[in-house]
Amino acid sequence: MRIVVLDGYLPNPGDISWEPIGRYGELTVYDDTSDDQVIERMAGANAVFVNRINLTAEQIESCKTLQFIGVFGTGYNNVDVAAATRCGVRLYNIPAYGQYAVAQMAAALLLEICSRASAFDRYIKEDGWYQSSDPAIAKVHQIELSGKTLGVVGLGDIGGTMARIGLALGMKVVAYRRHPEPEAWGDALRFVSLDELLRVSDVISLHCPLNDQSRGMIGREALERMKDGTILINAARGAIVDEAAVIEALDSGKLYAYGADVFVDEPTGRQSKLALHPRCVATPHVGWAARETRERIIRFSGENLGDFLRGVFTHCVNR
Repeated sequence: MRIVVLDGYLPNPGDISWEPIGRYGELTVYDDTSDDQVIERMAGANAVFVNRINLTAEQIESCKTLQFIGVFGTGYNNVDVAAATRCGVRLYNIPAYGQYAVAQMAAALLLEICSRASAFDRYIKEDGWYQSSDPAIAKVHQIELSGKTLGVVGLGDIGGTMARIGLALGMKVVAYRRHPEPEAWGDALRFVSLDELLRVSDVISLHCPLNDQSRGMIGREALERMKDGTILINAARGAIVDEAAVIEALDSGKLYAYGADVFVDEPTGRQSKLALHPRCVATPHVGWAARETRERIIRFSGENLGDFLRGVFTHCVNR
């Protein structure tokens, strides 16, 4: 079997073994692949793995030997699923590789907004802490989260972990999910409609997949339904929000702050007005990038390929 990894640098910049995947055949790993190189590099492959590269219908259809596509992650909106299905190619994802790491990043963004640890660290390192009554310390606004309401949009593995973090911080938690499971949570949280979640939450954390229903879901209308001064956290996908509308809400004070590990255009460069906004805490889509998490990605990807070869379709999204 010929196996090709088209963009392997982010999941494995060289500190992890590729053996869990390479054991199944002849493995070629590219750190990155441009759009015009995809067809050439896929040629003759039986299995292809991608991280963030978009696989179009034309590219999938061009590779007549292709049988398997593996995504190094949960989301697979970067692959033309209809084309893969039409060509008889099985697409596998990894549903639960990073629920703790990504929720940890969402919580880190929230805590940075509320506790301002980096501002105090900068104050000590740059100015020095010489007096307890320094007005510079008092000017740094902090927020206590206990007693406030956390709204979790998408209560899957990651959203569920974020909900538990909120509960541990003393927050009330409400959740919106297309298929609620109240029996799994008991009295710990309430399942509500999206409209109610937007209206009652002090903090809203997005953890839903990007699809036709969620794209642009948090736009001007949704933002208007939120409380004044809401904190919005996005560790899911950038396109779930209307970034221009979020900027307007930050400027007007409708949103107190926006914490984001994801953006519509990635990488953002210096052109993203949202990423550079003074009330946006931005990180470069790295919530999943802890070594422990990346090791699981490679291991689970190898297990997916092994499952495919044995005719097991547990994590196949187009079986």
